[in-house]
Amino acid sequence: MRGQLLVDTGALTGRSLRHITRSPDTIITTAIIPIAFMLMFVYVFGGAIHAGSPSYVSYLLPGIMVITIAYGISYVGFRLFLDRQSGIFQRLHSMPIARSSVLWAHVMTSLVTNLVAVTAVVVVAFLMGFRSGAGVLAWLGVVGILTLLTLALTWIAIIAGLAAKSADGVGGFAYPVVFLPFVSSAFVPTRTMPGPVRAFAENQPVTSIVNAIRDLVTQRPVGSDIWTALAWCVGILIVSFMVAMRLYQRQIA
Repeated sequence: MRGQLLVDTGALTGRSLRHITRSPDTIITTAIIPIAFMLMFVYVFGGAIHAGSPSYVSYLLPGIMVITIAYGISYVGFRLFLDRQSGIFQRLHSMPIARSSVLWAHVMTSLVTNLVAVTAVVVVAFLMGFRSGAGVLAWLGVVGILTLLTLALTWIAIIAGLAAKSADGVGGFAYPVVFLPFVSSAFVPTRTMPGPVRAFAENQPVTSIVNAIRDLVTQRPVGSDIWTALAWCVGILIVSFMVAMRLYQRQIA
């Protein structure tokens, strides 16, 4: 059964990726908006922001990575909603395949496309002056955190795609996710914020995730932020996965 799930998920993921390669505007759009933010904050606001880092682009990059994933997962729910509305969802269920492979294919497609978009962002950051002496293990840690974050947010997008009654409803769930990095340590240190905003910023998941990635790429000692980041990512992943699968089982029952 598990082998069948892997085979079916691989086949459906290949189908989704082929559709994207024929029309790569999803990945391009996902990367363009965060790159535009990075250019604007570095070259327009960077001179007025004192983040305590020799290079503001180095300080900013971890937050831009998170924003890239936040934008990218909004397309997952939309693609799933379109599959439901067009009848593809129902046709796949009529075939002798593992039922959950339909969802896992969307998850794997999201993981691939988001990692490609994040890579594009990092390349542009290097062109803008970002440099890192971090070793292979540190970068593997960054990839691991970003992978967990992508999986966690993708399952939230799956919930939206399964529950939404309209395309606008699917897109609406992404706004809070995209907004969170702006009230975190992504752009400025939280110590510069007024009391209530600082309290929120320091206790929401994006700040610990951004801080952990920043420590890894800048070769600073990794403190408790990495464990807090992992706890947030794993916790959100488990809860969103369970809710999505429960909702999915109800729909195909």
